[in-house]
Amino acid sequence: MVERLKQDAAASIRIESISHEYRPARGRPVQALDEVSLEIRDREFLALLGPSGCGKSTLLYLIGGFLPITHGRIEIGGRAVTEPGPDRGIVFQHFALFPWKTVLQNVLYGLQKLRLTREEQLKRARDYINLVKLTGFENSYPSQLSGGMKQRAALARTLAVDPTILLMDEPFGALDAQTRSLMQEELLSIWQRQRKTVVFVTHDVQEAVYLADRIAIMSARPGRIKEIVDSRFEQRGPALLKSPAFMEKVDYVWNVVRQEAIIAQAEVPM
Repeated sequence: MVERLKQDAAASIRIESISHEYRPARGRPVQALDEVSLEIRDREFLALLGPSGCGKSTLLYLIGGFLPITHGRIEIGGRAVTEPGPDRGIVFQHFALFPWKTVLQNVLYGLQKLRLTREEQLKRARDYINLVKLTGFENSYPSQLSGGMKQRAALARTLAVDPTILLMDEPFGALDAQTRSLMQEELLSIWQRQRKTVVFVTHDVQEAVYLADRIAIMSARPGRIKEIVDSRFEQRGPALLKSPAFMEKVDYVWNVVRQEAIIAQAEVPM
């Protein structure tokens, strides 16, 4: 049984009038976000979806505290976000594992900053390795793992410190279709058991509809919230992918995203 750490703050996220501009050393500033406001509910699975360059990842990193907030405000449990914190864990597309550390050592890395005994750290690390079905690979290095196994290890490392909020930046984007499908099922299973608040960035419409409770569709750059779509289904599983209700929802969301993708493409200099 995986132990849970107590969290002081609620996981609800309030984003108010967030704008963000990148200022490169050379060239013109680029406005990534424009007056984005959004509320993410406690223990909700919310997907951020939109055309390339619409600011999805930028918004995720602002929630994570990895970028400075220069216009607007983000609150988590009523507290303003000013820096990264243990209440937020992030999973990247390209795994971000330490190549010189084994699976067990990678998962232990974050736990070393917590006030746990060595025995407690090892137990927690092994519990989460088991949770993501990597038992038997504790002593393997990332170079010895498949893409899906690397992402499982990265997920275990993030989950082991028990963040209230899980931020995921296209975590399955680098995986082949079959492995991606398996990882989607694994993530859903973990989320249904632990019910963390999940903010999931993707450009895949079907993935967003399948995984999320709600989908925040963003406009072409500068990113705004164009529409929020409810994508909850009574039951999720492989059979859902072939249901008329699912396909109808995918078509609807795709048409909204497609309009913004056309706008984004038209703005790309030739």
